[in-house]
This record gives sequence, structure tokens and C-alpha cells, in this order.
Amino acid sequence: MPLTANMNPFITCAVTGSGGTQDRSPHVPRSPEQIAASALDAARAGAAVVHCHVREPDTGKPSRRVELYREVAERIRDSDTDVVLNFTAGMGGDLVFGDVENPLPLNEAGTDMAGATERVAHVAECLPEICTLDCGTMNFAEADYVMTNTPGMLRAMGQMMTDLGVRPEIEVFETGHLWFAKQLVEEGIIQDPVMIQMCMGIPWGAPDDLNTFMSMVNNTPAGWTFSAFSIGRNEMPYAAAAVLAGGNVRVGLEDNLWLKKGELATNAQLVEKAATIVTNMGATLMTPAEVREKLQLQKRAPVAK
Repeated sequence: MPLTANMNPFITCAVTGSGGTQDRSPHVPRSPEQIAASALDAARAGAAVVHCHVREPDTGKPSRRVELYREVAERIRDSDTDVVLNFTAGMGGDLVFGDVENPLPLNEAGTDMAGATERVAHVAECLPEICTLDCGTMNFAEADYVMTNTPGMLRAMGQMMTDLGVRPEIEVFETGHLWFAKQLVEEGIIQDPVMIQMCMGIPWGAPDDLNTFMSMVNNTPAGWTFSAFSIGRNEMPYAAAAVLAGGNVRVGLEDNLWLKKGELATNAQLVEKAATIVTNMGATLMTPAEVREKLQLQKRAPVAK
């Protein structure tokens, strides 16, 4: 099919993620203050959306603590820099088995399983404009770790997000996840305008070759809004590929730590580089206000304690 480029894309910055990168770069933010500051720097560099996880401030380990999310939300909202707030809801689905001869009992140190209400608790309290919904189960890079999102869990979480008035960003790591996303829309759990994020190159989901990417693009219903990213060295090529394919862009330290060989990046530098690539292609970046209008987002203050 002929490509129809998106010449008015938005950039999302994935600020910190939940991977074990906190000790691999001094630029990976840990505390709510650092995460908010890095998100705002990214916004000033051209990101219309900031996608945030939180970490334990002392150790940098990924966290689900609601009070950390609240502080991030308040710091961003209290600033004079406008940006669309996007929180993860992917935590709480981590299943780590024992060794291959004794898969049970589970590895308690790595397993983090929570119910639907608990997984969405920070979304209900902080009311970001967008939150993510990882649309399926997948073997992840580690040997015995499974990212677990059952159909029942996804239906429950998706309905909670819709009832809260928070736009789900459906994360698709392979084609089956896209298939189930269509089912959630058909059932009315996810409502228009539908927003998806294509997560490419993450072991062991969809590889980031362009044939696989375009098969996902070609199976995305007309009228849906999509973004795409790849990790590591292919982060910037995918900024161009996503726009050429009709989508939007995601970059950030969740996906890649390097600006170039031997030089660690900040979030703002990654956004600036992606913005340069797509604007040199002739594109004009969307503002946060334009993203809110396109995706019918509600910018709200957190629920009172």
C-alpha cells in the first residue's frame, strides 16, 4: 500500500521506565522531583506528551506507590510548562517462575502481581489525561519472566480507565495484542478516539524490522491514532519510520540511553534529536493543546486526598 506520511505528528517522551537502567546512566531520573524535572525539560524540547513511571528515590527500583505518582503529577501540573500527562498502568503484572525443573514456587523477589483495582489506583487518584494498557501477555527478555495481562484483567482495567475519563493508550507488543485491542473496542470497553502504541524490538515481542512494523500498521483500523518506537540504536530511525507510516513518535530514556556512540543522553536531548529528524522531513509538531483536542483528553487536577 502507498504510504501516507503524518506531517503533523506529536512526540511522546518515555521518561524513565521500569527497567534496570537506573545505574547505567546518571541521567535516568529516580525521585519524583527528578522525574518531573526531566519530563518538563522534554516538554520544553518539543514533547507534547510525557509517559511516566515512578521509582523508589533511594534505590531507583521501579515502584507502584501512589504517593510517588501524585508528587510527579503535582509537580508537572504546578509548572508553567504545558504537557499532556501519561502514566503507566503496566506495573503489577510481573510473573517470575522458578527454574526450568521447578517452576513453582514462583520467584518472590521478582514477582509482582496485583488486582485490577490496585493496578489502576494511581490513575484513579491522579487522573492523568492518558494511561497505558499493555494489551496482552508476553515472554519478556529475562529467562523466566512473563508480562501477564489476561483478557479478564484487561477488560476490567480498560473499563476502569474509561469510567474514569482517562484515555487508554493501548500498548501492542505483537500482532495478537493488536487483535485483542480491536476486541476491546468492539465490546465498547475502549471508546473512540482509539490510541495505540506499537512497541517494536522488545524481546520477545514484535521484531523491529520494517516488514513486521508495516504489517502492524496495515492491520490498524482507519481512524485510530498510533505511535511507534523501537529501542536502543533503532530509536531514531523509528522516529522517521513512524511518521512516514502515518503515525506519531516516541523517544526517551525508557527505550534508549544513548545520544550517540559513547555519549549518554538526557530526555531533552533525545526529544530534540527526534524533533530535528521529523521537522527536517517537513513535519510540524503538534502542541499539547492540539493533542488534547485530537484525542479528546481531559486535563484535570488530582482527586483530593
